[in-house]
Amino acid sequence: MARRRVLLLSLAFLGSLYYHKAYGIDVYTEKEHVTAREFEEAILSCIYKAKKVTNLRIEWKKVRSSGVSFIYYNRNFVGNFTGRAEMWNSSIRLRNVTRHDAGRYRCEISAATEQGQDAAETEVSLLVLVPPALPVCMVPSSAMSGTVIELRCKENEGVPASNYRWYRNGIALLEKPGSKRGKKGRVSYTMNTVTGTLQFNPVSNNDTGEYYCEAANGIGPPRKCPVKRMQVDDLNVGGIIAAVVIVSLIIACCGLGVYYAQTKGYFSKKNSSMEKSSKHSTTQNENDFKHTKSFII
Repeated sequence: MARRRVLLLSLAFLGSLYYHKAYGIDVYTEKEHVTAREFEEAILSCIYKAKKVTNLRIEWKKVRSSGVSFIYYNRNFVGNFTGRAEMWNSSIRLRNVTRHDAGRYRCEISAATEQGQDAAETEVSLLVLVPPALPVCMVPSSAMSGTVIELRCKENEGVPASNYRWYRNGIALLEKPGSKRGKKGRVSYTMNTVTGTLQFNPVSNNDTGEYYCEAANGIGPPRKCPVKRMQVDDLNVGGIIAAVVIVSLIIACCGLGVYYAQTKGYFSKKNSSMEKSSKHSTTQNENDFKHTKSFII
């Protein structure tokens, strides 16, 4: 019984394949993944094979995460494809491709057959190659020797994503310098060509110079940011100690002056004179009040 069911299912499947081949529509693409440079043209291939069909209908849609939208419907292009695209049978020739055209597209073809309505579809992805934009570089103008300093470089328009390289005084820095010692001392930095960071750990006065970064992704010429100078100075320990000593001496002198004034009674004499002045003012006010009262009576 089970074998009979399997046999019937197999025959039904083979029959459907034969029907689709004889009467249905077969849709496929010659190139599933299309790559084009920005502002050039791209061909979105969609080919169908159909027998004994009528009222053939072709539709193209762009597939997004939020849903799908028509780009070719009712024999007309819609949206930003209008004026830039043309149909080649059931394929699309798109001129002046922009980065906003990148994405997945679906070609849907339907028609009436002898056995009813039939439809099939295929998908094509479009990748638009974009050259890098002018990168933005963050380089500190000054730094203290012995500290950790990080220089940053980034651009967000290139497709594929750009790789980065740093230059100092017009000379490209090695991606992996290790810890070799040169004529000017130990090389101590790490450059990440993917993220665009250049970290000195620690930085020294030998790292003083003019820096710029270059972004490249193989599409169009590399772009570089304006040159910025970083000045690295050694920590002046002697100057700091001298400043601390001078400030301490000033504070000590002020304290001694206050103590000397207290021992000589300068503050008590001043308070006594202030009290006498206050009493004299009070007595004068009372006499003035009595005189005024007597005058009124």
